[in-house]
Amino acid sequence: MDRETRGLYLRGVEKRPWQGEEDYAFRIPAIAKLSRLEFTRPVTFFVGENGSGKSTLLEAIAVAWGFNPEGGSRNFRFASRNTHSGLWQALRLIRGPEIPQDGYFLRGESLYNMASYVDEMEEDPDTPGYLQYVGGKSLHGQSHGESLLALVRHRFWGGGLYLLDEPEAALSPMRQLSFLALLQQLAARGSQLLVATHSPILMAYPRGEILRFDGAGGIERVDYRDTEHYQITKSFLNGPERMMDVLFAPEEEGEP
Repeated sequence: MDRETRGLYLRGVEKRPWQGEEDYAFRIPAIAKLSRLEFTRPVTFFVGENGSGKSTLLEAIAVAWGFNPEGGSRNFRFASRNTHSGLWQALRLIRGPEIPQDGYFLRGESLYNMASYVDEMEEDPDTPGYLQYVGGKSLHGQSHGESLLALVRHRFWGGGLYLLDEPEAALSPMRQLSFLALLQQLAARGSQLLVATHSPILMAYPRGEILRFDGAGGIERVDYRDTEHYQITKSFLNGPERMMDVLFAPEEEGEP
């Protein structure tokens, strides 16, 4: 097995017929058109507009793998509200020959609840010293971005399958660069990562593949510079004043 594929614990997914297809996830065009999706590199990015289905599919993969729907490892069982779709029941995971030694499902919007769970485990007499897994300091005692980086730096041990839903939401551009370095370290230690993102900084990772969720085209592989994220960001930075002129142009008044 070559260097690029040896850590592929999840080779792909297939969507099978399921009696619960009235579920909202099956009405998302990219999900409705999905039959089989293959992953070919250790780092895969899911990109697309809001509502395109990238986070929905990532969540379904996480639940089908056995992760807590609200995030965490397979041992995390906290829940605030059951909102995940039933798509996971229609998925067949195509597993690689190797078994990951670690794993985590990270979703930015539930990081607060996950941090509370970690604190509860620390206070439980049956699990003393639990904070060591996140750097020895309560995640609630840090900013959103600091706590996310601490979690990835200290809890993601390598040799695992890691699913991350829009991690850039907590990170400044500089911290996104720090996150890229951590991502590369994890990949170098035999990890596989699936990352749903809007960040043109993260998706610039040179050894990753980018899967674009598009209503008309389903899910397709694209090059970095062909993503709307790259093109719009480049256009804006090359001429922000011109973009503002377009956005703030006064509407023409109608005929009296």
